[in-house]
Parts: sequence; structure tokens; C-alpha cells
Amino acid sequence: MNELIEMGKRARKASGQLANLNTDQKNEVLLLVAVLLEKHADLILDANAKDLELGKGMGLKGAIVDRLTLSGDRITGIAEGLREIVQLEDPIGEIVEMKKRPNGLLIGKKRVPLGVVGVIYESRPNVTADVAGLCIKTGNVCLLRGGKEAFQSNNAIVSIFHEAIEHCGLDPNMVQLVQNTTRESAVAMMKLNAYLDILIPRGGAGLIRTVVQNSTVPVIETGVGNCHVYVDEFADLAKAVSIVYNAKTHRPGVCNAAESLLVHEKVADIALPAIGKALSEGGVEIRGDEITCRLIPEAKIAVEKDWATEYLDLIISSKVVESVEAAVDHINTYGSMHSESIITENYSHAQYFLDRVDAAAVYVNASTRFTDGFEFGYGAEIGISTQKLHARGPMGLKELTTNKYVIYGSGQTR
Repeated sequence: MNELIEMGKRARKASGQLANLNTDQKNEVLLLVAVLLEKHADLILDANAKDLELGKGMGLKGAIVDRLTLSGDRITGIAEGLREIVQLEDPIGEIVEMKKRPNGLLIGKKRVPLGVVGVIYESRPNVTADVAGLCIKTGNVCLLRGGKEAFQSNNAIVSIFHEAIEHCGLDPNMVQLVQNTTRESAVAMMKLNAYLDILIPRGGAGLIRTVVQNSTVPVIETGVGNCHVYVDEFADLAKAVSIVYNAKTHRPGVCNAAESLLVHEKVADIALPAIGKALSEGGVEIRGDEITCRLIPEAKIAVEKDWATEYLDLIISSKVVESVEAAVDHINTYGSMHSESIITENYSHAQYFLDRVDAAAVYVNASTRFTDGFEFGYGAEIGISTQKLHARGPMGLKELTTNKYVIYGSGQTR
């Protein structure tokens, strides 16, 4: 698409300027954006109201509407997120290592921006500000392609970034939003090798799968979270009930919410009724195996696909297992390598779980809801990477950098 090619050209041009700004210049932009977000909150909320109205006509409901909805408090939270990014150490220019070779060459490795970061995402307008903020701090230009359901909100937020960037005398093309929200624009973005250095999809399993399978731009896979909580035979029951309830109900429409419950057979008779009571009172539908359905009358019988489903809703699958080894096998078979938790007071079982579960974040006696850039102390995140190359887990500032070797010589030849 010609529109994307032209945007790519502008992004490349802006990249040269942004990559060479110092920390104070980048922070000045972000602080001004935070002020303007709060100052123009009414304009953003008006735009968001239009998106929500259109969303009703599109049949949006549940978790999608929750992710799409902005409020005064959420806008304040977005602004505070940018201020937190300002307070974080700038990774650009950091010397990661330095060594001297026998021939006298001094070889160093330093952090530099990736360049131009493309992000394809769905119905979360806060992603627009988070991504743009993180990219500016790390000297990366961002090319954003949001979903049609959040188009007005995204435009309003990007316009505020442009106002702040231009006020600072800089090129506003360091943050760009694709105006075409058709499938064709997403496909074209996946082929924009000449201008994008990396592409990050944020959204449901279908979007991420499509990008991974079709992009010729290098992709960082993020987001899909079929997260488990395993209640071990040595679990503290009070902790188990509290953690499972929080992991499932605190915000069910996000990727670090628990979608699956595993319970050791030796404590199932006690643990499942207590957990089931709490979940049912919280409006959660339970889809379980035969033992779960016997112990929790409200539960429905699960089918095979339930074990691998990211519901993003008040639904959870439940299965009774005979050992910690069986729990780990189940998680490694059906999980999405996002976040997994064991509830246990047994050190050996905890260590076995930590060592054997293949996931970006593995917990002992804590809710999976903590897998988040802010909660980990990294500030805003560009996503939760569930792959293993370059970045894994919450992607903060350092994960938006690459390395450059710098070599100092004194006339050496080979």
C-alpha cells in the first residue's frame, strides 16, 4: 500500500533524529505528553465514546469492551505511566561489556535503538501511549496500526504526542498511526521489510498467529496467555483460594489472567469445593473433568479444547492431577509459555515446578496477574513476549534495544 510506504519513508527519516536525542530531550517530550493527556482528557473521552458507540453496533462485549473503555482515572494512569518511564534509566548508549584483545584492539558492546518498530494491535488505546512512550525513551520510531474499534481513541492520543513532539521542535513522524484499519493494511505492514526493523503483534491468538505465519518482517510474539494455577498436595488452602480467585477474576480479559486450574488429587476433596465456591460467587463458569464436576456441582464437563483455550472471560478449566510431575506435563502440553503458578509449602515441589515449567514467568505462591512491566519494576511494557529469541516476558526499555560493537584501534591491520 502506498500509504504505508510513504509512512515508512517518513519513519526512516525521523529515526535518524530520534536515535541521536539525549535523555533530557526524550524525557522532555514524554513529560509534556503526560501533561497534555490530562489537559485534553475530555477530548480523548469524547473520541473514546464514539468508539464505544460504534463498538455496540459491531457487537463488542465483555472483555473487549473493558479493554477499549477509557475513563478519567485510566487516562491519569496512562499519564503516570509516561512519567514513570521518564524516571527509568535510559538504556541507550550503555556499554554492556568492554575487553582488550592481545593485538591491542579494545572491543566494546553498547545498547542502541532497534530503529523502526511496527506494532499491530487490537482494542486497547492505552497500548498507543505505552508503545509510543517506550519507543521515544529508547530512541525508536514507532509505526502503529490499531484496530478499527479503537480508531478515534488512538487518533486522539497520537495527536497529543504530535503536539508535544512539535512543541519540542522535533519531527512528529517519530510516532505515526496507520489510518487504514482494513485487513489489507495489516498484511501490507507485515511485508514492510524496507522500513520496519521489527514487528510486534498485540492482541488475540488469531491476530498473533496470522502475523507470525505471514510476516516477512522479524516478529516478536506476544500476548497469548493460557495461564495455569496448580494447587499442590502441600498447598496452604487459604492461599490457594485467594490466589486462584485473584488470578481469574481480578481482570479476566488480560493475558496474565488464569485460564486453567490444576489440583492435586490428594487435596481435591477439600480444595476444589472451597475454590469452586469462591469462583462461583465471583461469577466464574467452571469447566472441569469428572472429579471436578463431582466436587463442584455448578461445574460443566470440559472437552479437550478447554485445556488449551485462552477464554479472556469469567471461565476457567479445572483438572485433577496425580502429581506435580503430571501438572508440569499438562502445563507444558497445553500452556502458552506465558505465566504459570504453583501453590505449595513444599520446597522440592516448588523448585521442580520452577525448573521444569517452560514459561516466561513462573511463580510460587503468587498470582499470575503480576506478570506486568509496572509490577516487575520496569515501567510500561510493549508486551509480554512468549518466545525465546531476543526477549522473553515483559518487554521494557532494554528489550527495545539491540547491540552495536564499537572497536578502538591504534593502527592494527589483519
